[in-house]
Amino acid sequence: MLATDPLTLARAIVDFLEEKKGEDILLLDLVDICSFTDYFIVCSAGTERTLKALSGEVQRQTQEMFRLKPQTVEGDAASRWILIDFGDVIVHLFSPELRTYYRLEELWKEGHVLVHLR
Repeated sequence: MLATDPLTLARAIVDFLEEKKGEDILLLDLVDICSFTDYFIVCSAGTERTLKALSGEVQRQTQEMFRLKPQTVEGDAASRWILIDFGDVIVHLFSPELRTYYRLEELWKEGHVLVHLR
């Protein structure tokens, strides 16, 4: 299956994260708000092991289903924030503490919430 558009990719990534027990998953539509991406996905994980598993699953599944690799991956599980950049879709995986500290949801509050799985 190849991605037909960024929203299809974003929704698939939300599904991957939910299957792997990501917490508080948020999909924000930034199409008319942001110049460098269309969608943010923000997800929390309680442990470094879970952060690593979520990152690996997103990368594995997007490669398998869409033949798509990220343009860049920043951070790692030990830093408690992993950013996976697919261009039109950017995934932020956080520890709950860092997510609260950086408050991306507040920074991008003009974005339209498409999905919020608590």
